[in-house]
Amino acid sequence: MNFERIDRETWARKDYFNHYFKSVPCTYSVCVKLDITRVRESKQRFYPVMLYAITRIVNRHPEFRTTFDVDGNLGIYDSMLPCYTVFHKETEQFSNLWTAWTDDFAAFCRAYEDDLAAYGQAPGMAPKPGLPENNFPVSMIPWISFEGFNLNIQTGYDYLLPIFTMGKFYCENGRWLLPFSIQVHHAVCDGF
Repeated sequence: MNFERIDRETWARKDYFNHYFKSVPCTYSVCVKLDITRVRESKQRFYPVMLYAITRIVNRHPEFRTTFDVDGNLGIYDSMLPCYTVFHKETEQFSNLWTAWTDDFAAFCRAYEDDLAAYGQAPGMAPKPGLPENNFPVSMIPWISFEGFNLNIQTGYDYLLPIFTMGKFYCENGRWLLPFSIQVHHAVCDGF
């Protein structure tokens, strides 16, 4: 995990960052109906496939990897890994797990399955130790479908990384659709 510090004085995004971080601090969220028909038809396990796809996209775009490090420096991680929720039916609570990133789909899915086997039934908020700094959150609310979703984070104007939330998928006109929400900070993401 490498973290490349941004020189704010020479950064091409300097004026935009300052405007949306200081003058008009704001985050925004977008919810789409993601067509997951191919994923459903593949018969592969849904959650690890989606975690892989989301993480792959996050790692393609520096805007999704831009954040502050533990010392408050603004910079960009060279890669990110997903920190995702696992629901415990018996307690009606969830745990956050994480899986190390690899671009190799089969290796990532095996690592996910290993993490789930080792920590998936463990109680507590974060049963897998050692969460690296270069993580971003993904959650799933599989019991409800939604057309809009927004998180209200108390210190949200300092949180720059994207947050992804998936809902209950459903069939419409022969296509499987997934409510998919992404929340980002406007200081680092302009919506393109």
